[in-house]
Amino acid sequence: MKKQIDPKIKFFKEISALIDSVGDLDKLLYIIIQTATKVMEAKASSLLLLDKKTNKLYFHTATGEKRDKLKKFELDRGEGIAGWVVEKGKPLLVKDVSRDPRWNRKISDTIGFDTHSIACAPLKINDEVIGVVEIIDREDGMSLRDEDMDILTAFADLAASSIAKAQNIRDVKDENIILRKELEQKHQIIGEGEKIKKVVADAKKVADSKATTLIYGESGTGKELIARLIHNQSPRREKPFLVINCGAIPETLLERELFGHEKGSFTGADQRKNGLFEGADGGTLFLDEIGETTHAMQVKLLRVLQEGQFYRIGGTTPITVDVRIIAATNRELEKEIESGKFREDLFYRLNVIRINLPPLRERKEDIPLLVNYLLEKKSYENNKPIPVITKEAMDVLISHPWYGNVRELENAIERVVVMGDGKEIKVENLPLDIIREKMIKSPAIGVPLKEAVEKFKKDFLLETIKYADGNKNKAAKILGIQRTYLHTLIRELGIDI
Repeated sequence: MKKQIDPKIKFFKEISALIDSVGDLDKLLYIIIQTATKVMEAKASSLLLLDKKTNKLYFHTATGEKRDKLKKFELDRGEGIAGWVVEKGKPLLVKDVSRDPRWNRKISDTIGFDTHSIACAPLKINDEVIGVVEIIDREDGMSLRDEDMDILTAFADLAASSIAKAQNIRDVKDENIILRKELEQKHQIIGEGEKIKKVVADAKKVADSKATTLIYGESGTGKELIARLIHNQSPRREKPFLVINCGAIPETLLERELFGHEKGSFTGADQRKNGLFEGADGGTLFLDEIGETTHAMQVKLLRVLQEGQFYRIGGTTPITVDVRIIAATNRELEKEIESGKFREDLFYRLNVIRINLPPLRERKEDIPLLVNYLLEKKSYENNKPIPVITKEAMDVLISHPWYGNVRELENAIERVVVMGDGKEIKVENLPLDIIREKMIKSPAIGVPLKEAVEKFKKDFLLETIKYADGNKNKAAKILGIQRTYLHTLIRELGIDI
């Protein structure tokens, strides 16, 4: 004879399965207490949560004919049966509330609901009471029983588990939001000039499409920042954004990184490894310095772009992916095509949309913004106070050609922050390679060569000594000469120090 399953056990199993299947916490909590009410054959039930700020219990979810009226009521911690359970952290069964001094009848009297017995169990997360679940009266008119407490406690544990899980999910989401904001700040594009505004506008237009994009720009101009902007503004923003510098690693290693490999495909391949194309599936893959790749690698990249498929090294099964490609280069690929170094068919596949990123020397109006942003950023990163930069020092930075672009500027600012006193940045505090151009001033045209050379030497020595804070040993070291020779030059040139 087949054993009959206790309806209460069946209900409990069903509600347990709901914990992982219902995403809406409010809906899930309602299902839990509604099920508890049915299982325990009760008239009504409520779930109250503790507001940590006000230290009051409020009705989060309720069943029964008076459930809508309960929402406006609150209980102090320790008030009534529910308040006592929160205060003590223990379940409580009261078979006759009229005989229990802890009973507070104001809610029952106000809403017109007669209560005879009540069972109440605490909701706990890591031993901290966050609320209660309570059951009121049985439908058959009898008082609630001792055995009802075990069932109610089980449902309370389910409710607490659901809340804990929802909090964890919320915390993870909040953490992801914080991390994303930090990443956005880390990778933000600084500039208000027309040229950089156009680049940003073009990147945002491209973002909504699936078009392959090629970013041109000198080293250090921020090509990866533009690629990230495109990804973050696109429908793929929740998917991976992966980066590889094609010019920084050998071809064989580049192939492994991009396409992955099967176990045993080469010496040392003791397990299968997925490549970046698989890792970026659904997202974006940024191929920096694409112009550095070999013809053989260009053929393989072209195949992925055309077919959306590739093979792992040593594999025979095609891997299909949906990856958006953004490539970047500091080379003129048209010239590379003419010289036979870059495949024309790959170029046209990559060059669907082209974004030209101007060098820093062509957007000098953005340098003050960049300098102040970098001063704040590098001061924070190096735990230093944010210094004030003088107008003279800023003018030097604006006039510098910055052949290394924003990357060079960032390195210069970091050196100033680390080596400075944290108060003020003057011209003499700037790195020597930055102020060297200011030191070297062309003499007036029309003077004899000997006079021009002497003037240059004099100006150069004066600026170097000033840069060394008047320390002649330091100045001689910078100049790469002996201190005695420096004194000889000072005397010969008639420098008054």
